[in-house]
Amino acid sequence: MEHEIGPCSRPRLTSKHSNFERNYCNGTYTYQNGRQERCSLTNIGVAYWQYVPDLFTWQRDVDHRPCPLKKNYQLVRNILAACVRDDGTAVPEAGHVVLIYDARNPAFQEGGQGDEAYDTTRAALHDPTRLRKCSWQRITDHLRKKREFAWLTEQLAQKYGL
Repeated sequence: MEHEIGPCSRPRLTSKHSNFERNYCNGTYTYQNGRQERCSLTNIGVAYWQYVPDLFTWQRDVDHRPCPLKKNYQLVRNILAACVRDDGTAVPEAGHVVLIYDARNPAFQEGGQGDEAYDTTRAALHDPTRLRKCSWQRITDHLRKKREFAWLTEQLAQKYGL
């Protein structure tokens, strides 16, 4: 029940953070601050960009302004987690991600940050069917039709108003 899709944390670093000098990013996928890599996370050993081109149309060997992962970082990370195997191979056809959102949340209504991040991410996938979305409301409406889930839908109604 998050408010929106989590953006990359590196552009939000400030000089008050102990890792600011090493890890700050201005929101572009470019060489910055004397780093050897375009991505601050790649520079510290995070391998996202090793796999991004296998799943998305975004290339790792060119600059991007803004960075394609700036606003949809959490969603891209979930797709990578679903499609990259323990042996380090990306297997797009073996993974699938479903974004579950609250339809009342303005971020996921047309033009909202969550909606735009979802659309941008899905459009960039080589196989857009690997990413889908469904609202909590649709899920709970479906579950209400099943008697064995009455306890769950009652608790969702009490806690979240679903």
